[in-house]
Amino acid sequence: MRIDVLGVGFDNLTMAEAVEKAWTLLGQPGARYVVTPNPEIVEVCREDGEARAAVNGADLVLPDGVGVIKGAAMLGTPLKEKTPGVEFAGHLMAKMAEGGKSLYLLGAKPGVAELAAKRLQAQYPGLRIAGTHDGYFQEDGPVVEEIRRSGADCVFVCLGAPKQEKWMAANGTATGASLLCGLGGSLDVFAGVVARAPKFWSDHGLEWFYRLCKEPRRIGRMMKLPLFLVHVRQERGRK
Repeated sequence: MRIDVLGVGFDNLTMAEAVEKAWTLLGQPGARYVVTPNPEIVEVCREDGEARAAVNGADLVLPDGVGVIKGAAMLGTPLKEKTPGVEFAGHLMAKMAEGGKSLYLLGAKPGVAELAAKRLQAQYPGLRIAGTHDGYFQEDGPVVEEIRRSGADCVFVCLGAPKQEKWMAANGTATGASLLCGLGGSLDVFAGVVARAPKFWSDHGLEWFYRLCKEPRRIGRMMKLPLFLVHVRQERGRK
């Protein structure tokens, strides 16, 4: 049973359990997809029914960030732990490299996915990159066909929320891949274009603040976090 946080149902798994489930999905027929909502995405889902349906329709819904963990605890339905998308992807790629699975990278600015591919192949020897494509495309069809022709087992879809969630829900099966993972800005991290917060900041639930200090233009998006907590308190009061 999923844990409901303001209308979004999260799978209550540890990181190890989440990676193992994703690996199992990779070996099954048909297309499945993973989403990693943070408080900002939960807030989007409150206003956008299509986004909410795409998120809740995923085969694996993982809490990306401490905000969702705090929200679930405040509602009296705690989640086991946060499962950041970047870390989840790293563990999954390690298993894919060992198992000979292939990966397609979709998203980010032109050139970023290619750079990420080179760095990931060096970091995970044995990982097969089936192809790459930037996120600046107008029509889904040609991109979907390119992924299908690549024969990729898994696709990292990094188009930003809620576009990537809607894209996976609409196009997952047509890509021919077994698993698609919506990972936001992860390609920038994999490419070394954007640095992740140091361990101290992450361990203390301050990764969001570190990113804000590095990218002050994110202030508008970051304001969704206090709004999320306000809505959580309101929901708790109705119980």
